[in-house]
Amino acid sequence: MAKKLSKNVAKARALVEPRPYTLEDAVPLLQKAKFAKFDETVDLTLRLGVDPKHADQMVRGTVVLPHGLGKTKKVAVITSGERLKDAEAAGADIVGGEELVEKIQKESWTDFDALIATPDMMRSVGRLGKVLGPRGLMPNPKTGTVTSDVSAAIKEIKAGKVEFRTDKTALVHVPVGKLSFPSQKLVDNAMTVIHSVMRAKPSAAKGKYVKGITLSSTMGPGIALDHAVAEAAAK
Repeated sequence: MAKKLSKNVAKARALVEPRPYTLEDAVPLLQKAKFAKFDETVDLTLRLGVDPKHADQMVRGTVVLPHGLGKTKKVAVITSGERLKDAEAAGADIVGGEELVEKIQKESWTDFDALIATPDMMRSVGRLGKVLGPRGLMPNPKTGTVTSDVSAAIKEIKAGKVEFRTDKTALVHVPVGKLSFPSQKLVDNAMTVIHSVMRAKPSAAKGKYVKGITLSSTMGPGIALDHAVAEAAAK
């Protein structure tokens, strides 16, 4: 038996016509469909024409959103020596060395949104794969979270840097801000993400790269975007 939709959900979905929208039309519509009593996160989902089982078709990268995410991320840094002071001065919320590695390993402690590590600590941090991997928190040179320049990495994350990567079903999910943002700021953030995903197209990917784009909020309906959005971002 199909689960009956609540009145609010049904009302919100009824506002969305079964057709693709431009990004400029989709954002105000999503804001109009709001019924939740909290400030929802707006997400962009791209369905890509790649096979994530092949390493050369994995799509991954990072992007700094021009208008941030509407919240400040809690950043942890694992480093040593003078860089401990550098990390604290740059605004890291949690700073430590081997003792922080042990805390994460023994307690499965992950009370942070992002983890940065310096190259000299990666031998120790490598032991944390089982704890950090499933949560998407493992430091990686490709996403700028394994670096000697901890100050720059902290500032980027605090400014609204987000990571994107294809999941097993070739989908990319990326938050682009809060529903309370002015419409144009959400449009700018979303276009920045789409542009970055387009630039990250693997050379091994054949056929249509972007098969679909959907804009949604935590409780709101999904709104299909016109493919022209991807084409414009690719230019």
